[in-house]
Amino acid sequence: MGMSDPGEMEELSFEDALQRLEAIVQQLERGDVPLDKSITLYAEGDKLRAQCQKRLEAAQARIEQIVGGADGAADKTIPFPAS
Repeated sequence: MGMSDPGEMEELSFEDALQRLEAIVQQLERGDVPLDKSITLYAEGDKLRAQCQKRLEAAQARIEQIVGGADGAADKTIPFPAS
């Protein structure tokens, strides 16, 4: 079930990548995986983590705050502040 092709990994949706990452963490936490396989899983998990982080940062950059006017109606939007 591993992702050997980086292009295949990038085609995963955020949700699928997160689900795969969670499965990897569960396998590693069980401790019953041979060392070589653990290293391979860890590397795959690190790539998935980076991919998920990149997508979250891109989504955050697209979010805008709605600023209300005195009458309560939406007056304008401003970029979401980076934290």
